[in-house]
Amino acid sequence: MNVAVSIVTYHTDCDELRRCLASLSSPVVSKVYVVDNARDIAVKELCGRYPVVEYMANDNVGYGAGHNVALRKSIEAGVRYHLVLNSDVEFLPESVEIAVRYMEQNENVALLHPRIVDSTGALQYTSRMLPTPWNVFARRFMPSFISRLSDERYLLKSMSHDAIFDAPYHQGSFMLLRVSALKRVGLFDERFFMYPEDIDLSRRLYRMYRTIYYPGITVVHHHRAASYHNSRMLWIHIVNMMKYFNKWGWFFDRERKEFNARLR
Repeated sequence: MNVAVSIVTYHTDCDELRRCLASLSSPVVSKVYVVDNARDIAVKELCGRYPVVEYMANDNVGYGAGHNVALRKSIEAGVRYHLVLNSDVEFLPESVEIAVRYMEQNENVALLHPRIVDSTGALQYTSRMLPTPWNVFARRFMPSFISRLSDERYLLKSMSHDAIFDAPYHQGSFMLLRVSALKRVGLFDERFFMYPEDIDLSRRLYRMYRTIYYPGITVVHHHRAASYHNSRMLWIHIVNMMKYFNKWGWFFDRERKEFNARLR
């Protein structure tokens, strides 16, 4: 049950990264690739303290492209599973083994996404429908009472989050991936610098496999939602979501309609 892990960093807080790496002290984790898009000497020094960690200095080519550097290494190494992580998550070390054991027993599952909570323990709705342009616009620019109505369905709030369910989009802070499935559908689309790369990969996997929300493990995500507070990051988000809708369709996306209808 060997698992490789990738974490893409960019001017990352080292205390945050240290907590994340501590979560990976599991016998099933064979390699942790830290792909540093900022070439930060402090991150390099921290990684050097962990024998299982391979530090990879990288140009700032984007989040998905950074993970692809590590994913290609996993494919070459012949590992069975690859875990895509954000640096701002932490969880119990046995969590990875529990998740992998489930995937070993369910070979039609290509993506496993856990129960995500914030620092206060509040559930985060990170397994979702595929977004429409309205969902994106409402969440960013409409008054909260309107965006809440849009979010109710989009975020699958009516689903029981105490049970396993399939969804076409799982947020990329924790994605346990079956490498054989990635070989069939491809890696992250590097046209997206950041933000919609997890939507795009989730839906490509959902076409052919099960992509599940799995409440058997809980992950704490110290999420900062940078694009809600930083105008530059907001612009990056908007531009990349435009690229996403250009790829899949703005108002006429038959696959989105079909996939989302399964969740009603």
